[in-house]
Amino acid sequence: MMDRRLLLLVASLCFVGSVSASAGDADPLYKSCLDECQSTGCVGENCFHHCRFSSDGAPLEGPWYMQEPLYLRWKRWDCESDCRYNCMMRREKEREALGLGPVKYHGKWPFLRVLALQEPVSVALSALNLIMHFHGWLSFFILLYYKLPLRPQRRRTYYEFTGLWHIYGILAMNSWFWSTVFHCRDVDLTEKLDYSSAVALLGYSLILAVLRTFNVREEARRVMFAAPLLAFVTTHILFLNFYNLDYGWNMTVCVLMGIAQLLLWAVWAGVTHHPSRWKLWVVVFAGGLAMLLEIYDFPPYKGFVDAHALWHATTIPLTYLWWSFIRDDAEFRTLTLLKKAK
Repeated sequence: MMDRRLLLLVASLCFVGSVSASAGDADPLYKSCLDECQSTGCVGENCFHHCRFSSDGAPLEGPWYMQEPLYLRWKRWDCESDCRYNCMMRREKEREALGLGPVKYHGKWPFLRVLALQEPVSVALSALNLIMHFHGWLSFFILLYYKLPLRPQRRRTYYEFTGLWHIYGILAMNSWFWSTVFHCRDVDLTEKLDYSSAVALLGYSLILAVLRTFNVREEARRVMFAAPLLAFVTTHILFLNFYNLDYGWNMTVCVLMGIAQLLLWAVWAGVTHHPSRWKLWVVVFAGGLAMLLEIYDFPPYKGFVDAHALWHATTIPLTYLWWSFIRDDAEFRTLTLLKKAK
């Protein structure tokens, strides 16, 4: 929905993936540096101990039981990653001296590392979005169970979409968590977890948009609406993880799901008399404008802030406004039902 994943996924995470061939990694000087590094373990004066190999090609770090445990080694980079990074940085300095601009390497802009973080600004902004979703979900929970009246029989909420929004909050926080991890370390596993959690959130957001805008309250009808979409999203995630991580197909799927729910919320905001409909309008149009940052891609400023990172920054206030609408909707529906009950 209109959280970071509706915006981010439609414009970015669902379909901005690593491209197998970019201008940077096709550069003969870069390729030569990479070959030399992988054979000698050095780029210029920088040498990497984990690039040392014996004559039979085995690493010289010793047997597995002599190495650091995995939970300590996460912050280290392997030989290939260090060679790519240092060759990329050296080549970019050479290009800058010639008055040439940055180019992408393996589908990504050249970012400067900070400690073990590959894209430190995006990591920080992803973490902030995670915090915003946690704050939004927690305030929603407190409003429903501690501030609004509950049904006297079973002490349940009057709001008919309580459970659906709880699931949404969990999926949103999970999605932002893996976004944070992915921007820390872009490897095959983190990429798949990030993409999968993003698609899951986007698909569920579409289901929730259908159920709320059409005011589907009966369980049987909810199952009827949700089952086909849930089956499609599940199949798509399995396809990406176990058959082919096809970025083009993923782009198509995400764009269609994103546009569908944007249209649903926009039309609903136009015809409903909901007192907080203006918040929907702000999120829809501001989110659309924010996606221009993904369309207008530019290299990272000072090696840290690119268009994608700025996009992450725009989702923080939109997330706050989105959860504000959800709380308003819960309060509006609760008061409406209480009036009808009297």
